[in-house]
Amino acid sequence: MMPGLGIVPPPIPPDMPAVKEIIHCKSCTLFPPNPHLPPPATRERPPGCKTVFVGGLPENGTEQIIMEVFEQCGEVIAIRKSKKNFCHIRFAEEFMVDKALYLSGYRIRLGSSTDKKDTGRLHVDFAQARDDLYEWECKQRMLAREERHRRRLEEERFHPPSPPPVVHYSDHECSIVAEKLKVEQIVAVYHSASKQKAWDHFTKAQRKNISVWCKQAEEIRNIHNDELMGIRREEEMEMSDEEIEDPSEMKETDESALVSQVEALKEENDSLRWQLDAYRNEVELLKQEHGKASRDEDTTKEQQLKLLQQALQGMQQHLLKVQDEYKKREAELEKVKEDKLKIETLLETLKEQQSVANEEDKERDVTDGQGNESSMPRVCACSQEKERPVEKTLSNSPVKSEREALLVGIISTFLHVHPFGASIEYICSYLQRLDSKICTTEVEVLMTRLQTTFKQELSGVGASLEKKWKFCGFDGLKMT
Repeated sequence: MMPGLGIVPPPIPPDMPAVKEIIHCKSCTLFPPNPHLPPPATRERPPGCKTVFVGGLPENGTEQIIMEVFEQCGEVIAIRKSKKNFCHIRFAEEFMVDKALYLSGYRIRLGSSTDKKDTGRLHVDFAQARDDLYEWECKQRMLAREERHRRRLEEERFHPPSPPPVVHYSDHECSIVAEKLKVEQIVAVYHSASKQKAWDHFTKAQRKNISVWCKQAEEIRNIHNDELMGIRREEEMEMSDEEIEDPSEMKETDESALVSQVEALKEENDSLRWQLDAYRNEVELLKQEHGKASRDEDTTKEQQLKLLQQALQGMQQHLLKVQDEYKKREAELEKVKEDKLKIETLLETLKEQQSVANEEDKERDVTDGQGNESSMPRVCACSQEKERPVEKTLSNSPVKSEREALLVGIISTFLHVHPFGASIEYICSYLQRLDSKICTTEVEVLMTRLQTTFKQELSGVGASLEKKWKFCGFDGLKMT
C-alpha cells in the first residue's frame, strides 16, 4: 500500500526480472526508472481488462515503434493512437496487461537522437473498454450457466424426481379437449393480431385473411358448442326413453341428428371454401409483387446500360476532339518550321549582301589612296557600275548594319512564335539573354523603321491599355 494514496502497485509478472534493466529494440531504447522512486500509481483494475492506456510517447513515435515495444508483452489485437502523444493498446489475454504495466516509468529514446521530440517517459495504466466488459460479462454468464447445470445434476442424482400422475381420458374426451385447446389458441392468436400495435405490421391481404380466419374459428367453436349441446340433449332423451319407449320419437331424434350433421358439414365446407379463396388471394398478391420486383430490376438494368452507352459515346467524342487538336498542332508546328527556314534563308541573303557591300567599300578606299589620275576614271567607272545596285539596296533598305540584320531576324522569329504579339519589354528581355548590351530604345527605333516587317497595335481599355508588336513580313508576300 502506497502512503497517502491507498493504491496498490501492480504486481511484477513471474517471467519479468525484479530489477528493471535497459531494453533494446530495433528502432528505440528503453531506460529503466530510478529504483529509489516510488512505483507508478495505477487506477483500479476494471473487470476483464485487456486494454491499457500508454502516455508520455515521443512526438515522433509511430504505430510501428509502439508495436515493436509492446509486442514483447504479448499478442496485440489493436492500437488506437492519438495526436496528443498517447494511445490505447488491446491485448489478446488479460495476463499480457500486467507485462505492459511493467514498462510504466521507462524512458524511451528513438535511435541515438537526444532531441526532445524523440524522447519521452512512458506511463502505462489500466483502461476501461466496452469490448473487454462485454467479453467478461459473457464469460461470467457462461460460468453461471455451467454452475447451475452442475448443481441441478447433483440434485437430480441425490433426489430423483417422482413421476407426475397420469390423467386417464377416453378417446372422445381427448379429441374434445384437443379441439377446444386448438380453437382457443387460434382465437387468442387472432385477437392479439387484431390489436392496433400488431395490426399495423400486416399488409392488406394478410389483414383480410386474418379476419376471414377469425370468423371461421368462431364458426367452428359455435359448431362444437352445438355438438356438445346436441350430445347432452341426446343423453337426456335416452334417459327419458328408458322410462317410456316410443318408436316415433326415436325416428324424430335420428332425423334431427342427421339434419344437424348435414348442417355442420355444410358449414365446414363453406369454411374450407373461404380458406381456399383466402389462399388464392394471397398467392395472386405474391405473384403481383414478384412481377413488380422483376420489372423494377429490368428497368434499373436498362437504365444502367443506357448510362454506360452514353458515357462511352462521350468518351469517343472527346477522343476525336483530342485527335483533331493534335493534328492542328502538328500542322501549326510544320508552318512554324517552314517560316523559320524562310527567315534563315533571308538572313543568309542579307549577310551575303552586307559582305559584298563591305568589300566594295574597301576597294573604293584603296583606289582613292593611290592618286593615279590615269587610272582614276577607269576605276571610278567600274566602281560606279558596281556601286549602283548596292547603293540602291542600301538606300532602299532601312537595315544599316549586319548587327541590325541579325536583330531583325531574331525579332521576326520571336514574334512569329507569338502570333498574338508581344510588348517591347518582353522582346528586349529575350534579346538581352543573347546580348546584354542591347537597349530598348535601339530595338524600338529599328522596328519603327521596318514598317513592312513589324507593326504596332494597341490592346486593352483604359488603365489596361498596352502596346504590342506583331510580325507582318509575310503579309507583303501574300499580296504579291
